[in-house]
Amino acid sequence: QVQLVESGGGSVQAGGSLRLSCAASGDIARINYMAWFRQAPGKEREGVASIYLGGSATHYDDSVQGRFTISRDNAKNTVYLQMNSLKPEDSAMYYCAAGHIYYGTRSFALRDRSYNSWGQGTQVAVSS
Repeated sequence: QVQLVESGGGSVQAGGSLRLSCAASGDIARINYMAWFRQAPGKEREGVASIYLGGSATHYDDSVQGRFTISRDNAKNTVYLQMNSLKPEDSAMYYCAAGHIYYGTRSFALRDRSYNSWGQGTQVAVSS
């Protein structure tokens, strides 16, 4: 079992930046991908960005491409999501996820069913 703890959420004006962190602990050897998802009220959870822990492969949803950057620090077992040029539509609860994915395509890496460990979430609110 992998435990995930997110931090870094908050309130910011449009155009601002936030950096989310996700610290993983437990049976980390079982996972090879980590990702960020978000869910706004009344909407389905959607994949935002993913990262392969054994290399440099990353995937992004089209809505955040060029504005968000996912990165990792393997020594700290931590994944980050740098969010720049934030928009009101980025407002949501952001969740960190971890799992083992055999086919690292974009569709699999940004699909919530690919992950079996989830954090408690951190709220991001962007005002116009």
